[in-house]
Amino acid sequence: MAFSASSFAMLLSILFLSVFFVAKQSTAQFPPMDLTVVNNCPFPLWPAIQPNSGSDVLEGGGFFLPSLSHRTFPAPTHPWSGRIWARTSCVGGADGRLSCATGDCGGRFSCGGLGGAGPTGLAQITLHHGGGRDLTSYGVSLVDGFNVAMTVTPHEGKGRCPVVGCRVDLLATCPAVLQVRAPAGGGRVVGCKSGCAAFGTDELCCRNQFNSPSTCRPNTFSEFFKRACPATFTYAHDSPSLTHECAAPRELKVIFCH
Repeated sequence: MAFSASSFAMLLSILFLSVFFVAKQSTAQFPPMDLTVVNNCPFPLWPAIQPNSGSDVLEGGGFFLPSLSHRTFPAPTHPWSGRIWARTSCVGGADGRLSCATGDCGGRFSCGGLGGAGPTGLAQITLHHGGGRDLTSYGVSLVDGFNVAMTVTPHEGKGRCPVVGCRVDLLATCPAVLQVRAPAGGGRVVGCKSGCAAFGTDELCCRNQFNSPSTCRPNTFSEFFKRACPATFTYAHDSPSLTHECAAPRELKVIFCH
């Protein structure tokens, strides 16, 4: 079929408008949002961020946060997932090295994508998924133990946007067999290990024949965390409705000592 010059120009115009409209829709799916990390604790923290594979490293992967302060930074405008935790009782930092009693990421100040050593609570976050719904999912995991009370708090989102996490300081009630004590400062309790970290059995770690929803079950140690903080994940195949989906929040806060 032959096209006149005017028909061809009109066709190009329609194609341009279609592409523009689709691009605009795509951009509109992921509006700007902020991530804020808050330290409400009466002591300093060194928060750390580890992206999942294929996601960006944010804020160098770690930073210092004085007591009663916060740090806000733009979230990626594309899909992102990862975890945020607190490093505690850290020393060093002047030369890029940092040694922490809990959450240490290979002795580095800026973790640069490395994970942290337990015991730590973890905020697990997935941004901008769900296609056109622009969903944010989040939860708090105590599968790797506990070091600081924490919550994840969304603002101005639509849908299911509850505050989830663990507001209780479990260091005071942590069973003796799970306690991690600081080498200095009178040997105070700085962390509460998982049963897996404490004993390393396949059953407690949900490994090998125990690595399935039917064989990985709650245990005495996971139940300690669950009783105190029911809105958290406490063992590998824990699967209650704790990861909530919230549409297009303007801000997501990870709050320590909330």
